[in-house]
Amino acid sequence: MSTEILAPMPGTIIEIQVNLEDEVVEGQELLVLEAMKMENPIVSTMDGKIKEINVNVDDKVASKQVMIVIE
Repeated sequence: MSTEILAPMPGTIIEIQVNLEDEVVEGQELLVLEAMKMENPIVSTMDGKIKEINVNVDDKVASKQVMIVIE
């Protein structure tokens, strides 16, 4: 089963802390989203492996945009 990590709000990706195929655990920080001049850590909602990374550093994201897929 795959889980999509969605952007909780519009913003800019300022840091990505995982790579494709990395094993992650629930609660692990995946990336940092800057919105309204605040840095918002985005964490994994499950244990698994990174299947897709759909964003890059400096990308602008919309609310509910799929950023990462965990399998």
